[in-house]
Amino acid sequence: MSSADGTWKTTMNTPMGAQEGTLTLATDGSTLTGKLDGAQGSVEIKDGVADGDSLSWKADITNPMPLTLEFTATVAGDEISGNVKLGGFGNASFSGTRA
Repeated sequence: MSSADGTWKTTMNTPMGAQEGTLTLATDGSTLTGKLDGAQGSVEIKDGVADGDSLSWKADITNPMPLTLEFTATVAGDEISGNVKLGGFGNASFSGTRA
């Protein structure tokens, strides 16, 4: 089992304010899968890659507008943190703890 596997309670610091969510991740070798649940609903992650404690994935959202979010994250014990590219809207930081 990878250190990334499990459920995470996350906070994304976006230009529209803090967005609380739940991130569920599973690894199979270097393949990362899962979903992101938040106020705007649930989306499956795609293009997920796990390299030790370093992770990256994308999520297509439709709310508040169609956008592909690009995540990079690092897992350290029971904490996860990283950056989200918000398409043309800049970047947001995010962090979370194991649920």
